[in-house]
Amino acid sequence: MATKPASPAQQRYLRQLAQQTGTSFSPPSSAADASRQIDELKRRPGSEPADRFADREAVVNGLAGEVDATAIQAGEISGYGSGAHWAGRPGS
Repeated sequence: MATKPASPAQQRYLRQLAQQTGTSFSPPSSAADASRQIDELKRRPGSEPADRFADREAVVNGLAGEVDATAIQAGEISGYGSGAHWAGRPGS
């Protein structure tokens, strides 16, 4: 027996509740699952818009200061162009 998928209205309401409560949710597998998740989120206390904004800003600022671990750092390469090679490796 096929299960009824979550309606677009349920999905929108889930997104809205998740934003209001400052939580996340997994995409519902059925309309019944969406209803359960909606009920759970409705029981949670809402978070203040200022708190949500501060959380978002903290994440953005934290990501902005990160160094790309995969970027080539100074001193890792020796030579230029087609003659460049990894510095400090045996056999380089």
